[in-house]
Amino acid sequence: MTNHPASRTGLVVGKFAPLHRGHQLLIETAAAQVAELHVWVYSEPDLPRLPAPVRAEWLRQIYGASIGGCRLHVRALTKPHYPQLPPNDAPDFAHREFVRQLLLELDLRIDVVFTSEAYGVGFAAHLGAAHVLVDQERRQRPVSGTALRADVYGQPEWLHPVVQAHFHSADYVQRVALLGAESTGKSTLTAALGRHLGTSWVSEYGRTLWEAQGGQLAYADLLRIARQHRALEDEALPRARHWLISDTNAVTTLWYSYAYFGRAEAALHALAAECRSRYAHTFVCAPDFPFEQDGTRAPAAQQQLQQHTQLMLLDVLGIPYQVLTGPVAERVQQVQAALGEALPVQL
Repeated sequence: MTNHPASRTGLVVGKFAPLHRGHQLLIETAAAQVAELHVWVYSEPDLPRLPAPVRAEWLRQIYGASIGGCRLHVRALTKPHYPQLPPNDAPDFAHREFVRQLLLELDLRIDVVFTSEAYGVGFAAHLGAAHVLVDQERRQRPVSGTALRADVYGQPEWLHPVVQAHFHSADYVQRVALLGAESTGKSTLTAALGRHLGTSWVSEYGRTLWEAQGGQLAYADLLRIARQHRALEDEALPRARHWLISDTNAVTTLWYSYAYFGRAEAALHALAAECRSRYAHTFVCAPDFPFEQDGTRAPAAQQQLQQHTQLMLLDVLGIPYQVLTGPVAERVQQVQAALGEALPVQL
Protein backbone atom coordinates (compact mmCIF):
# COMPACT_ATOMS: atom_id res chain seq x y z
CA MET A 1 0.00 0.00 0.00
CA THR A 2 1.31 3.46 -0.91
CA ASN A 3 2.16 5.75 1.99
CA HIS A 4 -0.15 8.61 2.78
CA PRO A 5 0.91 11.81 0.91
CA ALA A 6 1.67 13.47 4.23
CA SER A 7 4.53 11.02 4.79
CA ARG A 8 5.74 10.30 1.25
CA THR A 9 9.05 11.38 -0.23
CA GLY A 10 9.31 12.31 -3.89
CA LEU A 11 12.09 12.67 -6.45
CA VAL A 12 12.47 14.76 -9.60
CA VAL A 13 15.65 14.66 -11.71
CA GLY A 14 16.56 16.72 -14.75
CA LYS A 15 18.96 19.06 -16.51
CA PHE A 16 16.67 22.11 -16.21
CA ALA A 17 18.70 23.82 -18.93
CA PRO A 18 17.12 26.23 -18.77
CA LEU A 19 14.52 25.89 -16.03
CA HIS A 20 11.16 26.76 -17.60
CA ARG A 21 7.47 26.87 -16.71
CA GLY A 22 7.01 23.25 -17.71
CA HIS A 23 9.65 22.17 -15.21
CA GLN A 24 7.98 24.32 -12.58
CA LEU A 25 4.65 22.59 -13.25
CA LEU A 26 6.35 19.23 -12.71
CA ILE A 27 7.99 20.32 -9.46
CA GLU A 28 4.90 22.06 -8.08
CA THR A 29 2.69 19.09 -8.95
CA ALA A 30 5.10 16.80 -7.14
CA ALA A 31 5.29 19.08 -4.12
CA ALA A 32 1.51 18.98 -3.76
CA GLN A 33 1.59 15.19 -3.38
CA VAL A 34 4.49 14.54 -1.00
CA ALA A 35 5.82 15.72 2.33
CA GLU A 36 9.42 15.99 1.10
CA LEU A 37 10.63 16.50 -2.43
CA HIS A 38 14.18 15.96 -3.65
CA VAL A 39 15.17 17.66 -6.91
CA TRP A 40 18.45 16.58 -8.50
CA VAL A 41 20.01 18.77 -11.16
CA TYR A 42 22.73 17.35 -13.39
CA SER A 43 24.16 16.96 -16.87
CA GLU A 44 27.34 15.23 -18.02
CA PRO A 45 29.02 16.93 -19.67
CA ASP A 46 27.85 19.96 -17.77
CA LEU A 47 27.12 23.26 -19.50
CA PRO A 48 30.15 25.58 -19.20
CA ARG A 49 28.14 28.81 -19.22
CA LEU A 50 25.25 27.34 -17.23
CA PRO A 51 26.61 24.80 -14.72
CA ALA A 52 24.44 22.63 -12.50
CA PRO A 53 25.05 24.71 -9.32
CA VAL A 54 23.65 27.77 -11.11
CA ARG A 55 20.59 25.87 -12.31
CA ALA A 56 20.02 24.47 -8.82
CA GLU A 57 20.31 27.93 -7.33
CA TRP A 58 17.45 29.13 -9.53
CA LEU A 59 15.18 26.63 -7.78
CA ARG A 60 16.34 27.74 -4.35
CA GLN A 61 15.75 31.38 -5.21
CA ILE A 62 12.29 30.72 -6.63
CA TYR A 63 10.99 28.35 -3.95
CA GLY A 64 13.19 28.65 -0.91
CA ALA A 65 13.16 25.66 1.44
CA SER A 66 9.55 24.62 0.83
CA ILE A 67 6.63 24.69 -1.56
CA GLY A 68 3.44 24.98 0.43
CA GLY A 69 3.74 22.34 3.13
CA CYS A 70 6.33 20.30 1.24
CA ARG A 71 9.98 20.49 2.26
CA LEU A 72 12.22 21.02 -0.78
CA HIS A 73 15.75 19.62 -1.10
CA VAL A 74 17.68 20.74 -4.18
CA ARG A 75 20.97 19.04 -5.04
CA ALA A 76 23.37 19.87 -7.89
CA LEU A 77 25.34 16.83 -9.05
CA THR A 78 28.69 17.57 -10.70
CA LYS A 79 31.50 15.29 -11.85
CA PRO A 80 34.09 16.56 -9.32
CA HIS A 81 31.81 15.62 -6.42
CA TYR A 82 30.14 12.60 -8.06
CA PRO A 83 32.77 10.95 -10.31
CA GLN A 84 30.35 8.09 -11.01
CA LEU A 85 28.00 10.50 -12.82
CA PRO A 86 27.10 8.83 -16.15
CA PRO A 87 27.30 10.75 -19.45
CA ASN A 88 24.06 12.01 -20.95
CA ASP A 89 24.21 9.48 -23.77
CA ALA A 90 24.73 6.50 -21.46
CA PRO A 91 22.07 3.75 -21.56
CA ASP A 92 18.97 4.24 -19.42
CA PHE A 93 20.15 1.49 -17.09
CA ALA A 94 23.33 3.41 -16.26
CA HIS A 95 21.32 6.47 -15.20
CA ARG A 96 18.81 4.45 -13.23
CA GLU A 97 21.54 2.54 -11.42
CA PHE A 98 23.49 5.71 -10.68
CA VAL A 99 20.45 7.23 -8.98
CA ARG A 100 19.67 4.00 -7.12
CA GLN A 101 23.23 3.69 -5.79
CA LEU A 102 23.36 7.35 -4.77
CA LEU A 103 20.08 7.01 -2.89
CA LEU A 104 21.60 4.08 -0.99
CA GLU A 105 24.71 6.13 -0.17
CA LEU A 106 22.52 8.96 1.10
CA ASP A 107 20.31 6.52 3.02
CA LEU A 108 17.34 8.08 1.27
CA ARG A 109 14.15 6.18 0.38
CA ILE A 110 11.98 7.50 -2.43
CA ASP A 111 8.28 6.60 -2.49
CA VAL A 112 7.30 8.24 -5.76
CA VAL A 113 9.13 9.57 -8.82
CA PHE A 114 7.64 12.39 -10.87
CA THR A 115 8.54 12.86 -14.55
CA SER A 116 7.16 14.35 -17.74
CA GLU A 117 8.80 11.77 -19.97
CA ALA A 118 8.16 8.22 -21.13
CA TYR A 119 11.28 6.92 -19.35
CA GLY A 120 9.66 7.60 -15.99
CA VAL A 121 7.86 4.27 -15.53
CA GLY A 122 11.00 2.17 -15.91
CA PHE A 123 13.07 4.61 -13.91
CA ALA A 124 10.66 4.56 -10.97
CA ALA A 125 10.37 0.77 -11.08
CA HIS A 126 14.16 0.45 -10.90
CA LEU A 127 14.06 2.49 -7.70
CA GLY A 128 11.18 0.49 -6.28
CA ALA A 129 8.99 3.58 -6.31
CA ALA A 130 5.62 4.61 -7.69
CA HIS A 131 5.49 6.90 -10.71
CA VAL A 132 3.42 9.97 -11.54
CA LEU A 133 3.46 11.29 -15.10
CA VAL A 134 2.93 15.05 -15.39
CA ASP A 135 1.85 16.74 -18.64
CA GLN A 136 3.83 14.51 -21.00
CA GLU A 137 1.91 15.89 -24.00
CA ARG A 138 2.71 19.47 -22.93
CA ARG A 139 -0.95 20.45 -23.01
CA GLN A 140 -0.88 22.44 -19.76
CA ARG A 141 2.47 24.09 -20.50
CA PRO A 142 3.20 23.91 -24.25
CA VAL A 143 6.85 24.84 -23.92
CA SER A 144 9.76 23.40 -25.91
CA GLY A 145 13.05 23.04 -24.08
CA THR A 146 14.83 22.60 -27.41
CA ALA A 147 13.48 25.90 -28.72
CA LEU A 148 14.46 27.68 -25.52
CA ARG A 149 17.98 26.30 -25.67
CA ALA A 150 18.29 27.56 -29.23
CA ASP A 151 17.28 31.07 -28.16
CA VAL A 152 16.84 31.80 -24.47
CA TYR A 153 15.69 35.35 -25.27
CA GLY A 154 13.00 34.46 -27.80
CA GLN A 155 10.25 33.19 -25.47
CA PRO A 156 10.62 34.99 -22.14
CA GLU A 157 7.07 34.12 -21.10
CA TRP A 158 8.24 30.55 -20.40
CA LEU A 159 11.03 31.64 -18.04
CA HIS A 160 10.65 32.75 -14.44
CA PRO A 161 12.03 36.27 -13.81
CA VAL A 162 14.89 34.74 -11.79
CA VAL A 163 15.93 32.72 -14.84
CA GLN A 164 15.42 35.63 -17.24
CA ALA A 165 17.61 37.84 -15.07
CA HIS A 166 20.46 35.34 -15.21
CA PHE A 167 20.63 35.53 -19.01
CA HIS A 168 21.04 39.29 -18.79
CA SER A 169 23.63 39.20 -16.01
CA ALA A 170 27.41 39.38 -15.90
CA ASP A 171 27.40 35.70 -14.92
CA TYR A 172 26.13 34.78 -18.39
CA VAL A 173 26.61 37.66 -20.83
CA GLN A 174 30.13 37.74 -22.22
CA ARG A 175 31.76 41.15 -22.55
CA VAL A 176 33.58 41.84 -25.81
CA ALA A 177 36.06 44.76 -26.00
CA LEU A 178 37.23 46.49 -29.19
CA LEU A 179 40.55 48.30 -28.89
CA GLY A 180 42.99 49.94 -31.27
CA ALA A 181 44.59 53.24 -32.19
CA GLU A 182 42.57 56.24 -33.34
CA SER A 183 40.84 55.86 -36.72
CA THR A 184 40.93 52.08 -36.80
CA GLY A 185 37.16 51.68 -37.10
CA LYS A 186 36.31 50.76 -33.50
CA SER A 187 33.12 52.81 -33.23
CA THR A 188 31.82 51.68 -36.62
CA LEU A 189 32.56 48.04 -35.85
CA THR A 190 31.01 48.27 -32.36
CA ALA A 191 27.66 49.34 -33.81
CA ALA A 192 27.89 46.84 -36.68
CA LEU A 193 28.54 43.96 -34.27
CA GLY A 194 25.72 45.04 -31.99
CA ARG A 195 23.28 45.01 -34.90
CA HIS A 196 24.64 41.75 -36.33
CA LEU A 197 24.50 39.91 -33.01
CA GLY A 198 21.21 41.51 -31.95
CA THR A 199 22.66 42.81 -28.73
CA SER A 200 23.49 46.06 -26.96
CA TRP A 201 26.73 47.97 -27.22
CA VAL A 202 28.51 50.73 -25.33
CA SER A 203 30.13 53.72 -27.02
CA GLU A 204 33.45 55.16 -25.91
CA TYR A 205 32.70 57.36 -22.91
CA GLY A 206 36.04 59.15 -23.18
CA ARG A 207 34.98 60.60 -26.51
CA THR A 208 31.63 61.64 -25.06
CA LEU A 209 33.28 63.48 -22.17
CA TRP A 210 35.93 65.03 -24.43
CA GLU A 211 33.22 66.52 -26.63
CA ALA A 212 31.15 67.68 -23.63
CA GLN A 213 34.18 69.53 -22.25
CA GLY A 214 35.07 71.25 -25.52
CA GLY A 215 38.05 69.06 -26.28
CA GLN A 216 39.67 69.48 -22.87
CA LEU A 217 40.52 66.65 -20.45
CA ALA A 218 42.19 67.00 -17.08
CA TYR A 219 44.32 64.32 -15.44
CA ALA A 220 41.52 63.44 -13.00
CA ASP A 221 39.15 62.88 -15.92
CA LEU A 222 40.95 59.70 -17.00
CA LEU A 223 39.99 57.71 -13.91
CA ARG A 224 36.51 59.18 -14.16
CA ILE A 225 36.29 57.99 -17.78
CA ALA A 226 37.28 54.42 -16.88
CA ARG A 227 34.80 54.22 -14.03
CA GLN A 228 31.92 55.72 -15.99
CA HIS A 229 32.57 53.48 -18.98
CA ARG A 230 32.31 50.42 -16.71
CA ALA A 231 29.10 51.82 -15.22
CA LEU A 232 27.63 52.24 -18.70
CA GLU A 233 28.50 48.63 -19.47
CA ASP A 234 26.72 47.48 -16.34
CA GLU A 235 23.67 49.56 -17.25
CA ALA A 236 23.60 47.94 -20.71
CA LEU A 237 23.65 44.35 -19.41
CA PRO A 238 19.84 44.01 -19.01
CA ARG A 239 19.51 44.73 -22.75
CA ALA A 240 22.31 42.40 -23.84
CA ARG A 241 21.80 39.05 -25.54
CA HIS A 242 24.70 36.63 -25.11
CA TRP A 243 27.34 39.35 -25.61
CA LEU A 244 27.89 42.99 -24.72
CA ILE A 245 30.05 44.93 -27.18
CA SER A 246 32.22 47.71 -25.77
CA ASP A 247 34.09 50.40 -27.70
CA THR A 248 37.38 50.53 -25.73
CA ASN A 249 37.89 49.86 -22.02
CA ALA A 250 40.18 50.83 -19.15
CA VAL A 251 43.26 49.55 -21.00
CA THR A 252 42.80 52.29 -23.58
CA THR A 253 42.12 54.83 -20.85
CA LEU A 254 45.35 53.85 -19.08
CA TRP A 255 47.22 54.33 -22.34
CA TYR A 256 45.75 57.82 -22.78
CA SER A 257 46.63 58.75 -19.21
CA TYR A 258 50.31 58.10 -19.91
CA ALA A 259 50.16 59.55 -23.43
CA TYR A 260 48.66 62.84 -22.22
CA PHE A 261 50.04 63.19 -18.69
CA GLY A 262 52.92 60.73 -18.33
CA ARG A 263 51.33 59.08 -15.29
CA ALA A 264 48.22 57.24 -14.11
CA GLU A 265 46.35 56.68 -10.88
CA ALA A 266 46.85 53.35 -9.11
CA ALA A 267 43.08 52.85 -9.31
CA LEU A 268 43.23 53.20 -13.09
CA HIS A 269 46.00 50.62 -13.23
CA ALA A 270 43.78 48.28 -11.20
CA LEU A 271 40.81 48.78 -13.53
CA ALA A 272 43.00 48.04 -16.55
CA ALA A 273 44.35 44.88 -14.92
CA GLU A 274 40.79 43.71 -14.19
CA CYS A 275 40.10 43.75 -17.94
CA ARG A 276 41.94 40.44 -18.13
CA SER A 277 39.01 38.72 -16.41
CA ARG A 278 36.20 41.19 -17.09
CA TYR A 279 36.16 40.67 -20.87
CA ALA A 280 35.75 37.24 -22.43
CA HIS A 281 37.14 38.47 -25.75
CA THR A 282 39.41 41.36 -26.68
CA PHE A 283 39.79 42.37 -30.31
CA VAL A 284 42.19 44.96 -31.70
CA CYS A 285 41.25 46.80 -34.88
CA ALA A 286 44.17 47.02 -37.30
CA PRO A 287 45.09 50.36 -38.96
CA ASP A 288 44.85 48.84 -42.44
CA PHE A 289 42.77 51.53 -44.16
CA PRO A 290 43.38 55.25 -44.78
CA PHE A 291 43.57 57.43 -41.67
CA GLU A 292 40.61 59.79 -41.32
CA GLN A 293 41.36 63.06 -39.57
CA ASP A 294 38.14 64.45 -38.09
CA GLY A 295 39.81 67.32 -36.27
CA THR A 296 39.84 65.56 -32.90
CA ARG A 297 42.56 62.97 -33.45
CA ALA A 298 46.31 63.01 -33.09
CA PRO A 299 48.31 63.34 -36.33
CA ALA A 300 48.23 60.35 -38.66
CA ALA A 301 51.96 59.84 -38.17
CA GLN A 302 51.30 58.83 -34.54
CA GLN A 303 48.78 56.12 -35.38
CA GLN A 304 51.29 53.28 -35.69
CA LEU A 305 52.95 54.27 -32.41
CA GLN A 306 49.57 54.30 -30.70
CA GLN A 307 48.78 50.89 -32.11
CA HIS A 308 52.09 49.33 -31.13
CA THR A 309 52.11 50.70 -27.61
CA GLN A 310 48.54 49.57 -27.00
CA LEU A 311 49.48 46.07 -28.13
CA MET A 312 52.48 46.22 -25.80
CA LEU A 313 50.21 47.24 -22.92
CA LEU A 314 47.91 44.28 -23.57
CA ASP A 315 50.90 41.95 -23.57
CA VAL A 316 52.24 43.43 -20.33
CA LEU A 317 48.83 43.00 -18.69
CA GLY A 318 48.60 39.42 -19.94
CA ILE A 319 45.38 40.02 -21.89
CA PRO A 320 44.93 37.74 -24.92
CA TYR A 321 43.68 39.50 -28.04
CA GLN A 322 42.95 38.96 -31.71
CA VAL A 323 43.76 41.53 -34.39
CA LEU A 324 40.94 42.25 -36.85
CA THR A 325 41.73 43.21 -40.44
CA GLY A 326 39.92 44.17 -43.62
CA PRO A 327 36.59 45.93 -44.27
CA VAL A 328 33.85 46.06 -41.64
CA ALA A 329 31.98 43.05 -43.01
CA GLU A 330 35.12 40.91 -42.88
CA ARG A 331 35.84 42.03 -39.33
CA VAL A 332 32.32 41.13 -38.28
CA GLN A 333 32.85 37.65 -39.69
CA GLN A 334 36.19 37.32 -37.88
CA VAL A 335 34.54 38.23 -34.58
CA GLN A 336 31.62 35.89 -35.24
CA ALA A 337 34.02 33.02 -35.89
CA ALA A 338 35.86 33.75 -32.65
CA LEU A 339 32.65 33.92 -30.62
CA GLY A 340 31.27 30.75 -32.15
CA GLU A 341 29.80 30.01 -35.52
CA ALA A 342 26.36 29.09 -34.16
CA LEU A 343 24.34 32.21 -33.43
CA PRO A 344 22.71 32.53 -31.04
CA VAL A 345 24.95 30.53 -28.74
CA GLN A 346 23.61 27.13 -27.80
CA LEU A 347 23.42 26.33 -24.10
